[in-house]
Amino acid sequence: MKGLKLISGWLRDRIGWHTLGLVASLVIIGIAAVVLYEMLRNIRPDEVWDAISGTDPWRIGLAALFVAGAYFTLTFYDWFALRTIGKPHVPYRTAALASFTSYAIGHNVGFSAFTGGTVRYRIYSAHGLGAVDVAKLCFVTGLTFWLGNIAILGLGITVEPWAASAVDQLPAWVNRLIGIALLSGLAAYVVWVGLKPRRIGVGEGHWTVTLPGSRLTLMQIAIGIVDLSFCAAAMYVLMPEQPFIDPIALGVVFISATLLGFASHAPGGLGVFDAAMLVALPQFDKEPLLGALLLLRLLYYVTPFALALIIMGVRELMLSRRRLAARKGISPDPLAAMPVIQSGDDGSPATESATGDSASPEARRRAS
Repeated sequence: MKGLKLISGWLRDRIGWHTLGLVASLVIIGIAAVVLYEMLRNIRPDEVWDAISGTDPWRIGLAALFVAGAYFTLTFYDWFALRTIGKPHVPYRTAALASFTSYAIGHNVGFSAFTGGTVRYRIYSAHGLGAVDVAKLCFVTGLTFWLGNIAILGLGITVEPWAASAVDQLPAWVNRLIGIALLSGLAAYVVWVGLKPRRIGVGEGHWTVTLPGSRLTLMQIAIGIVDLSFCAAAMYVLMPEQPFIDPIALGVVFISATLLGFASHAPGGLGVFDAAMLVALPQFDKEPLLGALLLLRLLYYVTPFALALIIMGVRELMLSRRRLAARKGISPDPLAAMPVIQSGDDGSPATESATGDSASPEARRRAS
């Protein structure tokens, strides 16, 4: 244990964790690029297009519904996190907007912890949340993501260890032990947070977050499992019909590939996720499998990204118009400026605006 602390301290002081993370990301991306080149250099684009165009419309529609379900579930990441950090006054509609736009943009731009946090701050700052609050929220949403991943991956590897072997090239029995270890660690964590309130300090300023208790942690795990299940289901319905693959096995492969893509910080895990899927599923012809992967990217990455940009653009335009109207002293609500006819004390009409200002000094004198 002392040796590990010495190594950790040396790495932190001499190199830095950010540098190590960047190097690890570049290594993952480099390996994936080599693998993709070797696997796709003889690919036939016309067969890939045939696979895409030949996919049944009902499959694409069902996959789109699963993707919508995944993004809907993501809204509860933020909703749950807001209550965890003590900001329950933020309405669900704001949490849904921040969650959808931050994930849709962060998934595609890359380095989602930074890009997604920037989008969230832009939205939540209007409700009084500061940078530290948003950082806490991002921490809790990340915790939900990883707890869900550990739970579903641990279950999947324990049941179908050979599927993980296709990705990590380890013996099936080793992967089963890994799955059991993941589930055991998850159970220990649930017990640990349930014994008493646990507060941890994060960041250079050591701001603290009180971790959810056992019952709320189980809710976190459930949210993460539902989200990942929707994503895996979308991939499953887009897969070629032959040969058959067990849904649990595909889920293990899919989530493992997703985590590799996430670790690379590449936009949408581009190249890394695809390489892992192609390597882990050699029983499928490359062209149909690549067609399924491209359809998933269209549904899960490209379409939500375009919608998020439109939503953010419209929102920024509306905010800009409100600020401009406020500087000019004009209400953005056209009804607020409509005249209201009222009778004065002497029975003569007195014109008054909806804001309560009289139309003229003479009218004000009459009213007094």
